Parts: sequence; C-alpha cells; structure tokens
Amino acid sequence: MILKELKIKMWMGDMTNCYIVQDDKSKETMVIDPAGDVDKIIEMLNILDAKLKYIYLTHCHGDHIGGVKELKQKYGGQVIIERKDAENLLDPNKSLTSYIGLENLTVEADARVDDGDLLHLGNLEFKVLHTPGHTSGGSCLYCEEEKLLFSGDTLFRGTWGRTDVPTGSFEDVINSITKKLMILPEDTIVYPGHGKSTMIREEKPIYLELKPRLA
Repeated sequence: MILKELKIKMWMGDMTNCYIVQDDKSKETMVIDPAGDVDKIIEMLNILDAKLKYIYLTHCHGDHIGGVKELKQKYGGQVIIERKDAENLLDPNKSLTSYIGLENLTVEADARVDDGDLLHLGNLEFKVLHTPGHTSGGSCLYCEEEKLLFSGDTLFRGTWGRTDVPTGSFEDVINSITKKLMILPEDTIVYPGHGKSTMIREEKPIYLELKPRLA
C-alpha cells in the first residue's frame, strides 16, 4: 500500500489532513477528504500514476469537502459518504460551508455507505465504521491488513471531535470511540482529519481508564 498525507490550508488558518491511498499493484486509488488545493492533490495523483476510484468523505463539513467538485471534474472518482451525512451535505447549515466562507458550495454523493460496508482498492479492503458524534453521519475507514484507521474528526491525538456543531452529540462521539474504535487492535495507527497521527494503545487510557494520554 502507498499512503500520502497532504496538509490542506483552510482560509481560517487551520490545516485539514487529506489522505491519498493506493494499491501499489493495481494503482487503484482513493482520496480521503479533499479539503481544497486540488492542484496539489492532482500533482500527487499524477506522480502515483493513479487510477482514482473513490473520493471518500469522513463527514460533511466544508473544511473536508472544499475540493471535491473540482477534483471529480478534473480526475474522476466516485464520491462516497455515510448515508446520514449524504443528506447533511445538501444543507449549508449542517455542512457549515457558509460559516467557513464557502457560501455557494454544494456537494452531492455518488454513493452512500452504511456501517460495516466494505470498499476495495485492488487487494486492499477498508471497512466503514459509522461513528456519529461530530456529525450524525461521521465515519471512519479501517484497514485490518495494514493496521490503520482514518478517523476523520471523530478521534484525534489526545481528544475527540467537537460536538457543539449541528447534528453533533457528545454522548454519541464517546460511544462511537469506546464501542467502535477502542476495540480495534492496540497497534492500529490512527490518521485523523487534523493534527498528528496516533495509535489506539495511546488513546485507550483516556476513554477506558479516564487517564491522560500515555505520551
């Protein structure tokens, strides 16, 4: 597997993590959360000689979807998101596009996924984990073989995604993390929507023992 992480700068100064995942044999490729700076994403896709199969959105928020329409137009790919957030994409009050200065941005999904669905890139298999809390249709992608998780804004290094946004729920995000993510193997690497990567073993004390992060 080939994995590239691109830091996409948003207008408010924050950085969103955009991930490019490729099966190195078939060249089938997935872009996760193309927030913007599409030329930068396409440059990497060209370097990888990518066959773009999926544009996967971990949730509906504008700081994760800003480059979707341009990327699809220029490079193709099927836009995929969890079912509930497929609807939230169409509501600027829920996607927060107006709030972050993307007033005219609307994105429509090509396909909706549910908890437990599987996506394939060549021989790579990714399992959809519906993890509501940051949004009602937030999701993560888990690859058992490669021992990695793309957690979107559900789980960060040392904390969780904010819940004071439309369709957010503190109870839901904690349930999602404890019941869906903390049961994964401890050596699973977590790649979040913002900030640095972490591992399940490093986050477990926070949620299961109410202790600080290990390191």
